[in-house]
Amino acid sequence: MKKNKFGKQGWTPERIGDLSGKTYVITGTTSGTGFEAARILLLKGAKVVMLNRNPKKSENTINTLKRELGNNIDVLNIRMDLAEQASVRKAAAELLEKVSRIDALICNAAIAQVPTRKLTVDGFESQLGVNYYGHFKLQGILFPWIEKSKGRIVTVGSMGYDMGLRTIKFDDMNWDKDYTANDAYSQSKLAQIMSVYELQDRLKKAGKNGVKAYACHPGSSRTSLISTSGSLMMRIIFGLMKLSPLTQSAEKGAYPQLMCATEKDLDQSCFYGPRGRSNWVGPVGAHKLESHAKDKAVAERLWEASEEATGLKWNI
Repeated sequence: MKKNKFGKQGWTPERIGDLSGKTYVITGTTSGTGFEAARILLLKGAKVVMLNRNPKKSENTINTLKRELGNNIDVLNIRMDLAEQASVRKAAAELLEKVSRIDALICNAAIAQVPTRKLTVDGFESQLGVNYYGHFKLQGILFPWIEKSKGRIVTVGSMGYDMGLRTIKFDDMNWDKDYTANDAYSQSKLAQIMSVYELQDRLKKAGKNGVKAYACHPGSSRTSLISTSGSLMMRIIFGLMKLSPLTQSAEKGAYPQLMCATEKDLDQSCFYGPRGRSNWVGPVGAHKLESHAKDKAVAERLWEASEEATGLKWNI
């Protein structure tokens, strides 16, 4: 393994300077890594716009942050449900009325290990619809503003990208046949990661180097992800894992996305996350990405299929 450029301790938020005047948009901040990322960015003086589907939980989150950090923090929530393409479009329009710049869009929200096949209102398999298509649409709509701000798109993937079919099931992306929770989750996370590197290629080809796109993952963090959407068996397994050294705090799980959103001169070609055991825990830095996640032919086909599915042609 290559030496970590951030030293033995890896990247930590101590490297973040004053973020006054900067605006960060984060999906899924009512708990877990998204909450921790929002908290740390606010602590550094940034404005944070949270995109969450549950208004009550969002209100409670803002109250919690204000109790901890003071009433002067600049934070607001816009309701958005990634499972509904219309909701994504509406939230993006509302966001653009309320902010003048986007320094980074952090695509953090996710559902995982949904035990039985469900479809979104738009007819997508739920994990693909929420984790991938919802974020693809959001990124595409906000892209011109991110570009104007010379901002970043940060995609929070998962090591799950390497724990399923290891490709995109183009003949049956919605799993009409042979649905398994793990394979469907894995496909959604692989799609997210692949689209980051495909976006990089498209930006380079268009001569647009103002926007930077990064892929990262939180490792095995103690969050509510599995307990929110996973089966009873998965909840029991992960509940036991949380008691072991194979997991880390949600705050540490937020470090990779914070690094990708704020660190200067960060190599876009890398994949970022914990570098310890199985890349589940440990100091944060760049580590190996398996070659199937950068399969150019699959990535190009995925991008075209995604533009068609979401009805959104990116303005690159």
